[in-house]
Amino acid sequence: MIAAIVLSAGESRRMGSPKALLPIKGKTFIEEIVSSLKATKVAKIIVVLGHNPEQIKSKIAPLSITIVINPDYLKGQLSSLIAAIRSLQADAQKVDAVLVHLVDHPFISRSLVNEMIDRFYESKKLIVIPTHKGKRGHPVLLSRRLFLELLNAPLDQGAKAVVRAHRDETLELETDDEGVIIDIDTPDEYRQNVRSN
Repeated sequence: MIAAIVLSAGESRRMGSPKALLPIKGKTFIEEIVSSLKATKVAKIIVVLGHNPEQIKSKIAPLSITIVINPDYLKGQLSSLIAAIRSLQADAQKVDAVLVHLVDHPFISRSLVNEMIDRFYESKKLIVIPTHKGKRGHPVLLSRRLFLELLNAPLDQGAKAVVRAHRDETLELETDDEGVIIDIDTPDEYRQNVRSN
């Protein structure tokens, strides 16, 4: 099975308010991402929270997902990914890969997620990354065979260090969907990309 991990533990300092709770299409970012993932071949959804988790938890509690609290969220994104992977250990034998998505990338294509999953199984590659006009984006699919490396990777380098070490075992999937590279970190980026949609 494929488990999706949505990283939503940061402080949203540049935005000034929790990115997970920003409105989009009548929902919040986190609700939009989770509902999109629920309509894909993903079998389990984990949302990792850290900064002020109660505020976001109340929004997503009814969505029947797994919530993981990362007390070390200040150590960066990799610490949240590690917390999620550790939470999967009871299911470790059933999980073939994790689909890692960031809460500040609200435009997530259900058909692209399904295509990434299909191509992962067909290609037998360790990593599947969508690209738009040659630029890498999110979500990223990481094989279970990388879990040990991710758990032991330096926190300051993040998961990128593991991805870089496996260039030859990475499948880049080019897509017309610009959403894979749209990252909302500031009020200006929110106005440009969300309010105009």
